[in-house]
Amino acid sequence: MTFLKRYLIPRLFQYFLVIWLGITVVFLIPRLTPNDPVMRMIGEMRGRGSTLEPGAMDGIIRDLTQMYGLEGSWLDQYWAFWVRLAHGDFGVSFFQFPTPVNKLIATAIPWTLALLLTTTAISWIVGNIIGGLAGYYSRKGWSRTLDAIAMVIRPLPYYIFAFSLLLLFAYVVRWFPITGGASLGAIPSLSWAYIKDVLWHSILPALSLIILGGAVNFQTMKLFVQNTNSESFVQYAKMGGVTEDRIVSKYVIRNAILPQITGLALSLGQIFSGALITEIVFSYPGLGMLLYRAIINGDYNLIMGITLLSIVGITTAILVVDLTYPFFDPRVRYN
Repeated sequence: MTFLKRYLIPRLFQYFLVIWLGITVVFLIPRLTPNDPVMRMIGEMRGRGSTLEPGAMDGIIRDLTQMYGLEGSWLDQYWAFWVRLAHGDFGVSFFQFPTPVNKLIATAIPWTLALLLTTTAISWIVGNIIGGLAGYYSRKGWSRTLDAIAMVIRPLPYYIFAFSLLLLFAYVVRWFPITGGASLGAIPSLSWAYIKDVLWHSILPALSLIILGGAVNFQTMKLFVQNTNSESFVQYAKMGGVTEDRIVSKYVIRNAILPQITGLALSLGQIFSGALITEIVFSYPGLGMLLYRAIINGDYNLIMGITLLSIVGITTAILVVDLTYPFFDPRVRYN
């Protein structure tokens, strides 16, 4: 009972509150923009040379408004949105009409998950291991060299670093393709030829995320290790004759890595920072590129669908880390 009252229930309440607030904000923001998707669709129809009578035009506007869930006041739209959401229906896309939002997300999400989860895991593991060793052996020449390199790389914006890799390895050296997730006309399959083609196209986007993410984890972990290394229990272990390898692995890095576990869950938010920009630079067919096109075209339904997915994913990851944190840190108890 103590676990439920003091630990689980408050965190579940925060979990659902954050999701509700996030979805509400996402619902409101697109409607505050000057883009009107219905009039945009009418403009595109006229741009293609379609001529309609005034009465027919009014009927089309009415039908599109109802189909897009923009009928009635904002309160009516908000209630209708939650009703559709309860049935797992995000509606149809505005700029890829009449394709359902669910289908667009289902097509793009494997690309983003494969890119984001892989690069996040590699940058977190490699960055923390090398950063931990560099923090403990901070006086070594290799540690100072890596720290200097990380200080140069870390402040670089994602789009600058990604664009630099694109120029160097795609335009100058021409080792990798310029854009896309696979060769033009390639048919998705489980064959080695298609898998190799996808991996070849993903190297530059993955490399940009791994290097920048690894530099952040490296410097953060290095700082944590240096602070932990000055703690009294570490000094006592050194005076007690504990081997240096055991001190590094069991005492220093094990304690310094605890804040990084929380950072691992928060790093999933890269879809709105590095991953989004990286996908735009490399025209990678993931959720980031899809979200960018939705924002440009004022696609309310698609924006809300992708953002809702991100909100639920990030808050769920944080909840899981929060509930499992006592297993990693014995100082934290459920009661």
